[in-house]
Formats: sequence, C-alpha cells, structure tokens
Amino acid sequence: MGNGNRGQGQRNQGGGYRDSRDMPPRPPLNTTGIDLRPDAQGKLDPALFDTTAQAAAKAVAGDDRNQANKPSQIRQFYDELVMWEEKARGERERFEEFLPFIRMLNAKAAYAEGRKTVDKHFVALIGHCLGQVDNYETLRNFKLFFEAFLGFYKLERPSG
Repeated sequence: MGNGNRGQGQRNQGGGYRDSRDMPPRPPLNTTGIDLRPDAQGKLDPALFDTTAQAAAKAVAGDDRNQANKPSQIRQFYDELVMWEEKARGERERFEEFLPFIRMLNAKAAYAEGRKTVDKHFVALIGHCLGQVDNYETLRNFKLFFEAFLGFYKLERPSG
C-alpha cells in the first residue's frame, strides 16, 4: 500500500478516485479573459462580471470539496480588497501611496498557499488581477469582479 502512485490519477475498482491525492492535477487557471481595463471606448467586456467570473469560480472551486480555497478564507481576501477600494475611493489622490499595500495581497495569498488554506489557482487569480491594478478604476473593477466571483463561488462551494 505504498504512496508511489499518488497524483497519478489512480482510480479504484468502481471507477472513482480513492481520495483527492489520487486525482489528476487540475489544469492551470485560464486568466486570459479577465481584463479589468476598459477598452478604447471606456467599456468593459460584458461577460466580465458574468460568465468570466463564473468560469473563474468553477476553476478555483475544482472538483474536490475537501481541498483548500474554503469560502471563508477567500472572503477574507475580498474583505481586505473592499477596505482598500473604499479607502482609495475616499482619497483618490493617495492611490499611488496605497498601491504597494494593495499589491501586498499577492504576498498574503502566497502565505495562505504555504499554509494550504488556498491553492495555486486562487493565487494565480489574485496575481493576475492585481497585476492590472494601476489606478482607482482598475481597483474598483477588480473589487466588482471579485464580488461576482464570490457569488458564483458560493454556488460551487456552499459551505465554509
């Protein structure tokens, strides 16, 4: 009963996986459709807060409900993002001063991944979105995208 085949996608006799360690790894999160910047006409992709957020939620939720990315943990990241968006909304002239602390969410996500409370898919989502935040408008769009993501995520992972 060695563990030499873990992560190789070993199925039991019934065709299912023995446990989450035996499931094949999920493909990387596809973030190419997540664009927080308006186009030349000042419009966002109409799918951003809808099908794009839903696809991201499904990808981050994955198939195994016993893994990291518990809704309560992800909600903490959203709460901090909301705090920074509110601060920046009230003091837009200080946005550049706030930006390093906003981007520190990347380090907090990496720390959470190290503690196994989130996984690499959530870290990739945070990193991709924070990489686009360069003014108040993109910060607001990230907050709105994360809000939509959370709504769909709650459907995918109802407990937490």
